[in-house]
Amino acid sequence: MGEPAGIGGELALKAWLRAREAPLPPFVMIDDAERLSDCASALSLPVPIQPVADAGAAAEAFNESLPVLPIRLPARPVPGRVDQRNAASVVHAIDRGVEIVRSGEASALVTNPIQKASLYDAGFSHPGHTEYLGHLAGQDCEPAMMLAAADLRVVPVTVHLPLAAVPQALSTERIVSAGRITDQALRTDFLIEQPRLAVAGLNPHAGEDGSLGREEIEVIAPAVKQLRDAGHNIEGPMPADTLFHPSARAGYDAFLCMYHDQALIPLKTIDFWGGVDVTLGLPFVRTSPDHGTALGIAGRGEANPESLINAIRMADRIAQNRASHDPQPGT
Repeated sequence: MGEPAGIGGELALKAWLRAREAPLPPFVMIDDAERLSDCASALSLPVPIQPVADAGAAAEAFNESLPVLPIRLPARPVPGRVDQRNAASVVHAIDRGVEIVRSGEASALVTNPIQKASLYDAGFSHPGHTEYLGHLAGQDCEPAMMLAAADLRVVPVTVHLPLAAVPQALSTERIVSAGRITDQALRTDFLIEQPRLAVAGLNPHAGEDGSLGREEIEVIAPAVKQLRDAGHNIEGPMPADTLFHPSARAGYDAFLCMYHDQALIPLKTIDFWGGVDVTLGLPFVRTSPDHGTALGIAGRGEANPESLINAIRMADRIAQNRASHDPQPGT
């Protein structure tokens, strides 16, 4: 469902309509069915809404209607106006989605964007979706966020932190963990037999031999060496300003970046509507659109569904790829 005052409902309705024109894996919404009906009516989108009892019934209903596993929202959503009374239902939708995927009823979880500030006010204690999904997966899970587009995959080693806190948060161990998770995901989720990884520096010109910062020498380079010694095909640290042009992108399968915007700015510049957020390291498949709740345009009919559609397709593809490695329910 995501934030009910945002564009998630509109995106889902438009994605279902797109499936009438081009093949799209069937999906079921975990949402308030009345909310979706109201949204379809307000935007003049001809989408019949069908409450269903389980994911199996959803697959049967998908060709004729948008199936919904219903949950109740305490407050009727108003587009663009977040109501904290609905925060618990937003979290419940995430919880239920994880339960369904882990049980094997569905092959993957695709989440619409959440409004984290509203959830924080309601007692949500996690920085975002990725960290909360790792919590639900269990203590041994080390999730990482990958943003993927047509010819670029980026993994930020630190995510939702103030920029001033990044140098203190970076560690050799953290970079090594992100590198291992990324390498494994490229093999199982994207079927790349010999992944090639590039690592960005933190400072301008990758520190310029220590004259512009020592993180490359003291933190990042030791992590690259550990990963290389463990058999990973990895290079770096390299200057971030020359890492993402076309010929540089062609040489690698994924890029480890040191902070949020270092990863997301190139990806969103290259393919703003097509990018997908993929959570690596989970025992189930999870993807999401690579954008926020867009409260400013909610209810206007202007939302572009491309990222959600790509997220649905990528989730299906990753689920099939994982099944070829480990045909267990819920993986």
